[in-house]
Amino acid sequence: MNTQLITEKQDLTYLNWSKMRNSSGTAGSFLKAYSELDGAKTYYKLSNYDSIRGVIGQESINELIVDRLLTILGIEHLRYQLVHADILVDGKLMETYVCASKNFRDKNEDKQAIDVCYGSECLEGESPLDFCLRMGWGEYIWQMLVVDFLILNRDRHGANIEVLRNRKKKTVRLAPLFDHGLSLLCRCETEEEIEKFDVMADLKVQCFVGSRSAQENLKLIPATEMPKLNPLQESDKAVLMDSLEGIVPQMLQDKIWDMIWRRWCYYEDFCNSRR
Repeated sequence: MNTQLITEKQDLTYLNWSKMRNSSGTAGSFLKAYSELDGAKTYYKLSNYDSIRGVIGQESINELIVDRLLTILGIEHLRYQLVHADILVDGKLMETYVCASKNFRDKNEDKQAIDVCYGSECLEGESPLDFCLRMGWGEYIWQMLVVDFLILNRDRHGANIEVLRNRKKKTVRLAPLFDHGLSLLCRCETEEEIEKFDVMADLKVQCFVGSRSAQENLKLIPATEMPKLNPLQESDKAVLMDSLEGIVPQMLQDKIWDMIWRRWCYYEDFCNSRR
């Protein structure tokens, strides 16, 4: 049984969804909700939602695909579950897929956005990247930059990296990689847009520790510190797209895989060129 993908429709109409405006300024909203049972919280995210057209995005599905990709590559990350559900938004009953995740904080840990942490603890003239390296987070950052290139993550702003502090144990760590919805072909709504999308295009991205180019950000990684990842194989397409028939159109599945595979091949060539 694939516990990452719940295709039997669930009743989630009890959830209260709150809106978070799309940071890119385009029409639509990202809605979030949570439920709590015996002190354990489950967090839910909805794909891009428009009050007229309903759910118009694929961000929830992207979270599942990227989750599977990072599992293959051997990178620590937040696990997501894709759930077929009935939900209520603005009094309207809708049938859709939402993604669910558990709390990644340990007991007694507080979370803080990395841009807030940087603003209060950086040295004079210290860049966000240099701050992270001084804190001992280099390996995490290098892996993140590779992932964000492979999936063309447009949204790695300072709140999408979190610092976790346990003041009792006096420990500080970064949260597992999370929030990959605004990636892949997230802006493509029609077959024509999917067909025309250039999977190797170096579109502008948000990256708190780097530049607006995911491709150029690869060059920030020292040649001697390239992440040691499990290699991606062509056969992994079946793993990434497992059981998504009827949920993701075949045309979109093929294009997403083409994007990930071609970017992986570029990354391998990039690594080889630095040896």
